[in-house]
Amino acid sequence: MNASDAAVHEIRTSLFRLVRRLRQERPEGELSYSQLNVLGWLEREGPMSNADLAAAERVAPQTMMRATADLVNAGFISRADNPGDRRQVLLKITTPGVTLVREDRRRRDTFLAKAMDATLTPTEQDLLHLAARLMDKLSAVPQ
Repeated sequence: MNASDAAVHEIRTSLFRLVRRLRQERPEGELSYSQLNVLGWLEREGPMSNADLAAAERVAPQTMMRATADLVNAGFISRADNPGDRRQVLLKITTPGVTLVREDRRRRDTFLAKAMDATLTPTEQDLLHLAARLMDKLSAVPQ
């Protein structure tokens, strides 16, 4: 059995609308979405190389180097030698970077919780929670 084209389209567009709405919870002039993603990767996964971050974000290494250079200059990440390979530099999130990424998450989580409480019934909230777990399964499907 195949998923219907209409259902697939509706799910995809709804996800994009929600992501766009959550992005609106970020203050103007704060870091870019890509820079916040870099901080998120480093906060969740620990120190990573520029090449690993570029692969995770699916961007060119040169693009990632520019983004990480700005984050280093802003004091949100630091560079350190890789103990396993002295030719490689590892990027590590700093305390101000952790504070920034956690505050960003808190702000978006607060919006989402308030919106869910104001708009959805408890049953709908449970269904949405189930849908989130199902979307995680979909995002884990290999390419």
